[in-house]
Amino acid sequence: MHPFASYVLRSYYKATGWNEDNLYANLTRSSNAILDFTVPRGLHFSISKSPNPLFKTTYSMTAMPSLNGSFGYIFTSCDLNVKSSRTIPFKDMIERFRIYDQPRRPEGKEEEWLAGERVDQRDYLMYGRFYLPTGRLDALYSTRLSPTVQGMVAAISDPPSNIPAEMRGRNANVSNIMLSLQHDVGKWCTEYNYSAEDGMWGVRFLHNFGRLGNPLEPSEEASSRVKVKRVDEEDAVEGGLKGRVSIGAELYFSAKEKSAGVSTGVRFTTLPDATPPSAQLPSSDSPQPLPSQIHQPPTTVTCLFNPMLGHISTAYTAKTSRDLALSTRFDFNVYSFESEWTMGAEYWLRRRPHFDDDESSPEEPIQESPLKPIYHPDTQQEVQGIFKARVSTNNDVSLLWEGRIRNMLVGLGLVSDLSSRAKPIKAIGLELSYFSSENSE
Repeated sequence: MHPFASYVLRSYYKATGWNEDNLYANLTRSSNAILDFTVPRGLHFSISKSPNPLFKTTYSMTAMPSLNGSFGYIFTSCDLNVKSSRTIPFKDMIERFRIYDQPRRPEGKEEEWLAGERVDQRDYLMYGRFYLPTGRLDALYSTRLSPTVQGMVAAISDPPSNIPAEMRGRNANVSNIMLSLQHDVGKWCTEYNYSAEDGMWGVRFLHNFGRLGNPLEPSEEASSRVKVKRVDEEDAVEGGLKGRVSIGAELYFSAKEKSAGVSTGVRFTTLPDATPPSAQLPSSDSPQPLPSQIHQPPTTVTCLFNPMLGHISTAYTAKTSRDLALSTRFDFNVYSFESEWTMGAEYWLRRRPHFDDDESSPEEPIQESPLKPIYHPDTQQEVQGIFKARVSTNNDVSLLWEGRIRNMLVGLGLVSDLSSRAKPIKAIGLELSYFSSENSE
């Protein structure tokens, strides 16, 4: 599940209107959610608190296999509606398969004027975390330079005593500072990166084919969900998939290592966007769903190629039913002929909510208002957890269950090596997370 700091960062992007999914680095995020999920190691606890909409604190401790911990602080310039672990929608804390919404041009905040002078300030987020007993310090600063430009500064400070003995003679330094500048106009997105530790410069870009989605006003959103075309004006080909294509690449050069690298990738995603929230999907008060939503399963196909290393990775991910998504990936190296085949699945666990006798049964909705949502059994079942499984030709098997027990989010995972009889279980872990917010209490 997402750490609390990651959840706050995503909430900040959502509040400021920034689309983090329109980046080349996140090209394979949908398949990675099933094939590269993180299994907790040992026993891990985390407690976080949001005393006000601007300031957040988080504390974590790992009890096994070794005892260590950390504490962090987050401050934002804008109010964030951060919920508690008891009230937050479970899917907001899980890395899961999604069909991301249509790319849109980011919009800046509205101008504020006072006595003829502009008084509004650009949004920013500051984050810091200190680790015990190592003394490592992580820091992050993100700010919106313009409606379509965002800058980020990340730093890692590690005491020299933490450097391994074999690396001390190489003048190695684990401390680092990284700069990133992102320019997103919806149709395409460019990212410029610099790492001071190895003098690495990099540039990434992602181009989306098709038309962009138009920002919708809240009053116009409901009436536009059924009328607005997705991207293509043509009707779907009979027996085929209708979708949009994104192509990207990255190029980086290290002055210290005197080496360079390049990679390119392509992604195909079906339309319409089948994962809410989407401005194009009918809401619960829409009596009829879109026809294309019924005939076309949510599907994502990606392909990555690194010509210098000779590595090719292709992935196919699809949602076969309401609660089941399957994914498969094939990795191949044209120089060494090494290959790996990975398969994974995620299954959502639901339960029907309990209704008291004196409450109106959802099977018989009140017809007084024509805008009252029509009951559908799929939408009224509460999500109580998710189960993920991954297996590869390297004989590695990973299992993960994540759910909510009362007011706490829980994750339980296992990693096994089927080829080892001496140690078939490589790792097992339990993660407990609790956070509260004054806005949701």
